[in-house]
Amino acid sequence: MTGKDQPNSNPIHVALDTVDLARAQTLARALAGAVGGIKLGKEFFTAHGPQGVRAVQRAAGDSPLFLDLKFHDIPNTVAGAIRAAAPLEPYMINVHAAGGAAMMAAAARAAEEAAEASGCSRPKVLAVTVLTSLDESDLDAVGQRGPVESQVRRLAALALDSGLDGVVCSPREIAVLRRDLGNSAILVVPGVRPAGAAAGDQKRTTTPREAIEAGADVLVIGRPITQASDPAEAARQIMSELSGAR
Repeated sequence: MTGKDQPNSNPIHVALDTVDLARAQTLARALAGAVGGIKLGKEFFTAHGPQGVRAVQRAAGDSPLFLDLKFHDIPNTVAGAIRAAAPLEPYMINVHAAGGAAMMAAAARAAEEAAEASGCSRPKVLAVTVLTSLDESDLDAVGQRGPVESQVRRLAALALDSGLDGVVCSPREIAVLRRDLGNSAILVVPGVRPAGAAAGDQKRTTTPREAIEAGADVLVIGRPITQASDPAEAARQIMSELSGAR
């Protein structure tokens, strides 16, 4: 990561987007050492809860965890959710920037308080700006002001002003956010697809090397790795493509 404390030099966090606990464990075990961390999201957490998260963490050799739950509620509820998740010791956890400044500030405070109470490291709290599945027509349909880049920049600035550590953004906004937010902000980027890979349900994508060269810190990559015949080799190939980037 650029100017931040990082658990390792590998920027890839593999998205284990499955509700199959055994498969998640198998993938985590196979990818230990080939990726920089794992991401578990709402599907998995809803199916298996904290016990499932711990089981995958053990299989992954305690690789850094991005707990992708995208909290969005009133400030007290989000603060409580952050405190409840803290014992899982996620490296990163996220909320929706659209929840507003008070909600994000409450999340940041809760992360600090939970870390002090447990003696664990404080999780990095990130804000989701605009989902990578959305484009301008989608924003228009829900009454949000476009263009997409302007909305992302507004929400990202609000997140940092509210005390958060960084944002989740699409590859298309990396460069402008790096200029806006400086080197201290963590930029986590889903929607990353190796050259030749299918875009799937992502509308704003780019390659891993392009994302890193634009200023990304963490690349969230799922299907191009998890659906490969040899997931660890797929991850290693992506890392080889990143050699010399930046």
